[in-house]
Amino acid sequence: MSERHDMRIYVAGHRGMVGGAILRQLEARGTNELINRTSAELDLTDQDAVRDFMQTEKPDAVILAAAKVGGIVANNSYPAQFIYENLMIECNVIHQAHAAGVQKLLQLGSSCIYPKHAPQPMAEDALLTGTLEPTNEPYAIAKIAGIKLCESYNRQYGRDYRSVMPTNLYGPGDNFHPENSHVLPALIRRFHEAAQQGLDEVAIWGTGTPMREFLYVDDMAEASLFVMDLDDETYQRETQPMLSHINVGSGSDVTIRELAETVARTTGFNGKLSFDTSKPDGTPRKLMDVSRLSRLGWEAKTGLEEGIRRTYEWFLTQDAAELRER
Repeated sequence: MSERHDMRIYVAGHRGMVGGAILRQLEARGTNELINRTSAELDLTDQDAVRDFMQTEKPDAVILAAAKVGGIVANNSYPAQFIYENLMIECNVIHQAHAAGVQKLLQLGSSCIYPKHAPQPMAEDALLTGTLEPTNEPYAIAKIAGIKLCESYNRQYGRDYRSVMPTNLYGPGDNFHPENSHVLPALIRRFHEAAQQGLDEVAIWGTGTPMREFLYVDDMAEASLFVMDLDDETYQRETQPMLSHINVGSGSDVTIRELAETVARTTGFNGKLSFDTSKPDGTPRKLMDVSRLSRLGWEAKTGLEEGIRRTYEWFLTQDAAELRER
């Protein structure tokens, strides 16, 4: 794909954090024609609307970065919306892309597809080997279905539909909502507000001992296009027809305590960190095995401290009223 500059590429979810980063990289490449629609312009859960769009636009390639996403509170509170909307988006975009003759498609998933107690680091072949984390099971099942949709259209119709599974992502464009955001942007907001208000303590859920992996969103965008660009022979050498997804991560993790300490330094918070052990820790460790992607020739470039600094700089440029809505 990188050698052609006359492709018409549809980026679904171009206003989201990941889709926006992918769009920026495609624009930097000088790709001639990028097709975008906002959610107001195209409801991806509407089968007829997606069919009409695909038949009219007939893109050469599709990047499916659109999804309903959220943190543990959102997943726990709205399980029906998470499974329904994500299933509908995947079914509509993947099937209607096929029906419109689109040969190349890349679908973005999530590390939550793996069992709660999968061996660490989590390799691609851990998929469907155990029970999922209950709080985000509906979302995870939808994302697993997306992988299997891609693989099934490849098997039956000879399509080139690929899936990448990112670890925890963060960066410009993230969701900093106090209730519905993921852990890193939530910590950035909390420590920023604590520093601004001169608070002497910030309480963190759990013991601070669970370990998590994080990947800067621009690295994820680069990895996504890298996987989409791989020639068939190289891609198929490292994958299997029904085990074709590729993990994307930094290859290292930190404790929640270490993460909180890094965010505190970045935001200028000089107070005390406390840990509310009455709150759940969640899975003890979630680290992706990225050896498949490494063998293919890609590794993450942005260190966690540098990525948090860039993200906080972006956060500071945003209007306060806008952030309350995010």
